[in-house]
Amino acid sequence: MDRQQRIDQIAGCYITIPTMFRDPDLEVDLDATRQVVQFLIDGGCHTGNGVILAGGAAGDFSTMTFDERVAVCAAVVEQADGRIPVVMGAQTTSTRELVRLAQAAERIGAQYIQVSCPFYFDHTEDDFFEFVEAANDAADVGIILYNTFWTATGLSLGIAQRMAELEHVAAIKWATPRTDRMEFERVINTFKDRLSVIDNQVQFAQSHMMGARCLECHVVNYWPQWGLQLMDLLEAGRYAEAQAEILRVAVPYYVLWTDIEDTFTSGDGYLDKLCMELVGLPSSRCRPPTRDVREQFREQVRQMMIDTGVPGMK
Repeated sequence: MDRQQRIDQIAGCYITIPTMFRDPDLEVDLDATRQVVQFLIDGGCHTGNGVILAGGAAGDFSTMTFDERVAVCAAVVEQADGRIPVVMGAQTTSTRELVRLAQAAERIGAQYIQVSCPFYFDHTEDDFFEFVEAANDAADVGIILYNTFWTATGLSLGIAQRMAELEHVAAIKWATPRTDRMEFERVINTFKDRLSVIDNQVQFAQSHMMGARCLECHVVNYWPQWGLQLMDLLEAGRYAEAQAEILRVAVPYYVLWTDIEDTFTSGDGYLDKLCMELVGLPSSRCRPPTRDVREQFREQVRQMMIDTGVPGMK
């Protein structure tokens, strides 16, 4: 796959699937994860309107071993069977492990890896550049740069421009604190014709108008048809209608997510999993230290899904 193909394939809904575990031992459940992939494909997601991320933050990468991360992504690749691109989450604190993850992604047939700045230490931008450069040189796999400013050093426009020159960098997944520096807008404007820009800021109407062509919204995990319809509205330039849908469906989800995080537990993917369970998908809790939200929040989540119009909810 040449670089332009890699860039062009990152379009539509960027779907960060949770990793499913078995209750109660919390071993990885690869069959359940495969069913999630098939659910998305049956819901209309395919190359050109969707991309699947396996083993990202919502996929519990931080609680899995290296071998588990590779096994989960391999199961997703196998189930996808070329029908939708697959990204392996490659967040890590170690350059050596990043190289191994990149090489594993190439070996199992994932088209991309997602890379963010190593966390825990306050790494410099040059640290991060060499980190990404090592992955770029280690494997023939596309790289998605992820600006996780809330866990590590944030990316500046300058370092992103340097990284964009690396052969395998195909996309930038962006969120930023809102300031009068207008970082979000400047990044989209800078890269819209060079890379695929993935909106991780839930400003989908605005970012699409400026040139972003991919969006991350957790709602797609349990209601893929809604995400695809939202993309259709955006592609048609029907931005007022798209924004109304974001307010109607996405905002209640994110409000509930932040409420749970403020009062009960932290992590990622736990609300996705409960919503997926309520539409009939195999599901589980997240691994500790994230606590199980299902008993305490089930009815509140069910009501949110009913109120937003999720099909089959009652």
